[in-house]
Amino acid sequence: MSKSPYYDKQGLWALFLICAFPLFFWTLLLAFRDVSWLTARTNIWDAIGVISYGMIFAFIESLLFFIVAAALGFLVSRAWSVERRVALLGVLALIIALWAIAAQTYFLLGAKLPAALAQFLITTKRPVLTMYVIALALVAPSISVPTYLILHSEKSLKAAQDLMERISTLTMLYLFLAFVGLIIIIIRNIP
Repeated sequence: MSKSPYYDKQGLWALFLICAFPLFFWTLLLAFRDVSWLTARTNIWDAIGVISYGMIFAFIESLLFFIVAAALGFLVSRAWSVERRVALLGVLALIIALWAIAAQTYFLLGAKLPAALAQFLITTKRPVLTMYVIALALVAPSISVPTYLILHSEKSLKAAQDLMERISTLTMLYLFLAFVGLIIIIIRNIP
């Protein structure tokens, strides 16, 4: 059994950046989608204020998401290296965030269940349980396959680390934008 710690500073920072990426990305995507009607309704300064609040909220969500992800890392055996633990948790955080984004996109688009699926659910004795089973059948492979590959393949571990490194660079820009958003909020709220 390895004597490696659960995390080091670099590993925690990398995990935070990976947890923050999808939340900042989604916030900015939604903000740019809504900026036109915001500016039409009020003015550009109000739109910048709303985006700034969104960035601060995304930062707070990122912190909470990171804390949960890091805490789950303590349930993992110490036999894993810090690098493997951080890579696995980072990839799982991305997958969970992508599923959340997909679910929110489904509702934002106003999509409805296909008629055949709705009819199938109606005919089952337990439609809610059936929906959960279908969701589990979709989500489980997207979590179990990357987990298996990262734990058993050095090539997959390296690919996950490379992905995390590239995403981390972009997340640093998002963190800077969140800091700018904080400054804008402070300026807007000074009497």
